Amino acid sequence: MAEADAVVVGSGVNGLVAAAELALAGWSVILVEREPDIGGFIATEERTLPGYLHDTYSSWHPLFVSGPAYARLGEPLRRHGLEYRNTDEWVIASVADDGRVTLAHRDPERTAEGFAHDADRAAYLAALGLLGADMEAIGGLMGGELRSPAVLRHAVALLRGGGRQGVERWVRSVATSGRGYLRAEFRGDEVDHLFAPWLLHAGLSPDHASGGFLVTLFAATLHGAGVPVVAGGAGRFLDAFRSLLTTTGVRVETGTRVDRILVEQGRAVGVAAGGRVFRARRAVLASVTPTALYGTLLPEGSVRPELRDEARRFRYGRAAMQIHVALSEPPGWRDARLNTIPLVHLTDGSGSTGIACAEAEAGLLPRRPTVVVGQQYVLDPGRVPPGAATLWLQLQEVPSTPRGDAAGELDTAQGWVPELARGYADRVLNRIARHAPDLPGKVLAVDVIAPPDLARRNPNAVDGDPYGGSLELDQSFVWRPLPASGRHATDIDGLWHIGASTHPGAGLGGVSGHMVATTLTRGPRFARLTRLSPGRRVRG
Repeated sequence: MAEADAVVVGSGVNGLVAAAELALAGWSVILVEREPDIGGFIATEERTLPGYLHDTYSSWHPLFVSGPAYARLGEPLRRHGLEYRNTDEWVIASVADDGRVTLAHRDPERTAEGFAHDADRAAYLAALGLLGADMEAIGGLMGGELRSPAVLRHAVALLRGGGRQGVERWVRSVATSGRGYLRAEFRGDEVDHLFAPWLLHAGLSPDHASGGFLVTLFAATLHGAGVPVVAGGAGRFLDAFRSLLTTTGVRVETGTRVDRILVEQGRAVGVAAGGRVFRARRAVLASVTPTALYGTLLPEGSVRPELRDEARRFRYGRAAMQIHVALSEPPGWRDARLNTIPLVHLTDGSGSTGIACAEAEAGLLPRRPTVVVGQQYVLDPGRVPPGAATLWLQLQEVPSTPRGDAAGELDTAQGWVPELARGYADRVLNRIARHAPDLPGKVLAVDVIAPPDLARRNPNAVDGDPYGGSLELDQSFVWRPLPASGRHATDIDGLWHIGASTHPGAGLGGVSGHMVATTLTRGPRFARLTRLSPGRRVRG
């Protein structure tokens, strides 16, 4: 049996952030991970050929470098070797089926210069300006407990900034779909073309509520933070955390599956894992789904039946897949400007992306999938042999259990067998080749990661959903993870819920891990504000 101040379950970005911040505050920490190595959906591997480094799973870190976890851990991580590559020039692009290309620059004004309508230029810059004026309050809401007295301070700040109409504008944007917002605010289609596909990165479609709010938030983040990638591959991010955790005394237990959270007299006191017990004197932090937390990890009778029932009904979203491609040399895009763009979407905007989402949610393989084309070598050429290139392809409109093919070409009867995965990969590569005709002759090797592969890699990716559960409005903000438990503190004293299934949701930001670590290390005065229910409080 081992003992520490805190036991952290799961070593994705939120678990890593929480363990590091607690350790830097003087807590002793045990970090328990099921997989042989830390990282969750962070890894760099030679998935195709020797000398070709592919960021398996996640790759881009704008949410991390612009967030509170990096503000706290950035300097220590840099001392332990973390280094980023980024651009101050053209940063993203979208390519339509007809070859039309829309570009975004780090400078919002240069981006707006590419819009056809003067009114759209003014509306775009005005939307970014409004967000910038309210960013401190909105950042506080997105990075804080929404069911706590602290939320009042941010609400008051919004009132002072824009009055009742300003607050209502933000509330309305949360209730609005991305498609609806973009149609209402812009005459041309450039902003829609650029940012409608970014809603996929939040697990949404152009027709889901809250997209109206997130479109501007994505645009501001990309202008402000760019698309940073870790020098040498995302695996170096883990190297920096390993070194930091070692120097701060964190005990890391990999290859150890947690079987049960131990609860004694209404308080979490540790975990049972792999035939061993890890005791927690002060807190247990679990980076898991509600399904796992309330369905299997907590003892029967330890929480309200209402919570277990809601956890059983927690919904998971569309699945995703990735394709990693080794190329003899960079693709020759028809539009040469794309040769230097790190991240390109193949999409017509809300139209084609909305259709592909609807097809995937109906269980069909989309006929024209939105393709995220990552060209990390543009920022970090050392990842590939001299003169070579890789493509990091992400598909976020994929059914977890395919029931058919919208194009009527692929046999889905056997599910995600290798033949189906490779057949769908061929469709994706052919879609890219329409805009880079020389691509087929440059492909040296292809590696496909299908939804079942994602689920096997990370137990939080239920049915291949990489976002820890649907992020539709009724499972977001104050209702995440559950309507009866919309916060990180749980009904069990000393047990805290972190990870993508909790507010503020998915994304490589580490925000929930940072939030809980900050709460725990601010001491009893702050803990008194985090009441679970009348007459009951969390002891830090």
